[in-house]
Amino acid sequence: MRPNILFICVDQQRRDCLGYTNGYPVKTPNIDRLAAGGVDFEQSYTPNPICVPARRSMICGRRPEQVGTLYNYDQGIPSAPFSPDNYSWSRDFQAAGYKCGYIGAWHVSQLPPTEFGYDDYVSVPQLHFPDKTVYKNGFFGDVCCLPVGQSETHRTADAAIELMKKYGDGFQIRVNFSGPHLPCRPSEPFASMYKDVPFWRAFGDDLKNKPYMQRQMILNWNNEKTDEEVFRRTQRLYFGMISQIDDAIGKMLSYLDDTGLSDNTVVIYTSDHGDMCGERRMLDKHYIMYDSVVRTPFIIKMPGASHKTVSDIVINALDIVPTLLDICGLEKPDGLQGVSLLPYLLDEKPEKVRKYALVTYNGQQFGLYTQRMITNGHIKYVWNCSDMDELYFLDSDPDELVNRANDEEQEELLLKLRRDLSAELKEADDYTMRSPWLYDTLYNGRKAKYEF
Repeated sequence: MRPNILFICVDQQRRDCLGYTNGYPVKTPNIDRLAAGGVDFEQSYTPNPICVPARRSMICGRRPEQVGTLYNYDQGIPSAPFSPDNYSWSRDFQAAGYKCGYIGAWHVSQLPPTEFGYDDYVSVPQLHFPDKTVYKNGFFGDVCCLPVGQSETHRTADAAIELMKKYGDGFQIRVNFSGPHLPCRPSEPFASMYKDVPFWRAFGDDLKNKPYMQRQMILNWNNEKTDEEVFRRTQRLYFGMISQIDDAIGKMLSYLDDTGLSDNTVVIYTSDHGDMCGERRMLDKHYIMYDSVVRTPFIIKMPGASHKTVSDIVINALDIVPTLLDICGLEKPDGLQGVSLLPYLLDEKPEKVRKYALVTYNGQQFGLYTQRMITNGHIKYVWNCSDMDELYFLDSDPDELVNRANDEEQEELLLKLRRDLSAELKEADDYTMRSPWLYDTLYNGRKAKYEF
């Protein structure tokens, strides 16, 4: 019998803000239990740290640029539409007899999920309980006045449980929490759960010897004079929202256990990307390639499968598509750009081990800005086409405070990384490599020196 699929995706969840990662002290007992009972891919990266590009990749299994997606479609600069003509793995599940439901945040197309292979769709507005409160702190967040049972997080979990009851065995349900995307508005007791927690280690980064755009980001958000306590409060609310989502996830997992469905249900937990949440005085996720935004949590728990941590590089939004198709014995179409992770679940040899994670970014709300990044988890190189490059040694500088790209002694390493990046981009058929000028700039390291 083919397994059920419960696919949980949260929005802007930093990997280092989950209990089991031993990063910051965030209480997530239910997600921790998933990690302990499944496979945790600790070197998981988003293909693009923006909502729409990452989420479209999760639908079609291809890099966002390959389906005409450079950035979000609802923030000013026009973006190519994502039509039902694009591949959607959920349609294959429908054709195989699965009952398919989609709950919560969509942000993939202006057309609903029912046009992409889902039988039922419960939208975010349907999950909102009437709340006439005027929240005054904008993106920095507030305490929600609703009891937790009426919060969007727990109404999302309730909707998922109702679909599981409706479908019985043979379901594929994707549950998409809107949080912990800022602004965070957790209910009590989660809003007051964190009173004295370690602050972001990189908050005091002076951004010297780093791209101009990073300093501009602080000005764009009007954060150059924001009091540190404002950021600390936002961090505490972010932690509270994560714990509240964890509690809602616990409701779904308990239902699976209580009904015996957990014996035949694959549970996936991941995020589209991370969030700065005040780190370095920045909010959101734009114009940067720090691990805080590009690394993602990614757990797969499959009955009878391995329990372990995997250190090989994965791209969550790309790899989940062939993985789900393989788990359920469905044929994989041509053109997928991900790698099936089923061998890791079965303690078998993987079909491919990536040398690098390749992450792309194209700008938008503050102007177009082309970035391409590779990392092997130890060294990170960021090619900023119209700004200075970045080079970080992650083992000795995990918070990415010191940019070594302008060090003369790193010129040989930089040339190697630039050529490795050009090879990765060519393999991905990235549009930057279709320009002979950009290719020459990258491959031959033809970048102007910065004088400090």
